[in-house]
Amino acid sequence: MNSGSLQAQLREIGVPPRRGRTSAIRQLVLQAPAPVIAKALGYHDKTATRLLTAADGTWSRYAPGDHTR
Repeated sequence: MNSGSLQAQLREIGVPPRRGRTSAIRQLVLQAPAPVIAKALGYHDKTATRLLTAADGTWSRYAPGDHTR
């Protein structure tokens, strides 16, 4: 299955693919740091941060420091 056929099937059952994708990404950035999600999905950090803000998320719950280990 490719993205085109998946989109067609979603539309056929009444699910708007773009809204579903945005909702899924918003949920992800509430569960993990936005830069991590951005890198994993190939988004720009600013885009992921904008989605975090739109989902009423904050950076306050993320621990500071080096998380590369």
